[in-house]
Amino acid sequence: MAASLQHFSDWYLATLSQGGYWLIAGLMALESTLVPIPSEVIIPPAAYLAHTQGQLSFVGVVLAGTAGSWAGASLMYWAARLLGRPLIVRYGRFVAMGQAKIELAERWCTHYGLPGVFFSRLLPVIRHLIGIPTGILRMDFRWYALATLLGSLLWCAVLAWLGTAVGQHPELLAGSLHRFFALVVGVAALLAALYYVFVRRATARTGK
Repeated sequence: MAASLQHFSDWYLATLSQGGYWLIAGLMALESTLVPIPSEVIIPPAAYLAHTQGQLSFVGVVLAGTAGSWAGASLMYWAARLLGRPLIVRYGRFVAMGQAKIELAERWCTHYGLPGVFFSRLLPVIRHLIGIPTGILRMDFRWYALATLLGSLLWCAVLAWLGTAVGQHPELLAGSLHRFFALVVGVAALLAALYYVFVRRATARTGK
């Protein structure tokens, strides 16, 4: 996993100056589907380069990330709504979306409703899956889209702030941009703890 992230970071950092906002939006769209690309390795490096090199802007990075996240999450919603639960449960396992994950997302959605959609944009795993139960349950897309947009905006702003903060304190990198990804480990650990407390435990209680 670490080696894969390293290869991705090498490619991303080498391509970002050419791909710009479109690359950020495209990767964040994939991140909001079933493609295992952590947003923590997309937005912060872009914001760091925006601060240190000026080719991108903080606002542009946040908006591109938000737009991509919204697009990917909307795609998941409509795919689930059009395909329906039986097909998703039957074939989801082929794309690492087994029945247990689907049921977890359904319990989360049923228990927390629209606020859950908003906060799901801040949590690992559930962030990628929330469009499935909302689509299956036919949640009003207008409200789903709004909650997704606001949650994605907040999450991208936090990640971009982190990247800018590192740019303002280059000693954190010890002279190498690749060391930035060491900070991602800490962020990922915090998110994993939040995921366990607010998702696993809560949905386990509702599933009893």
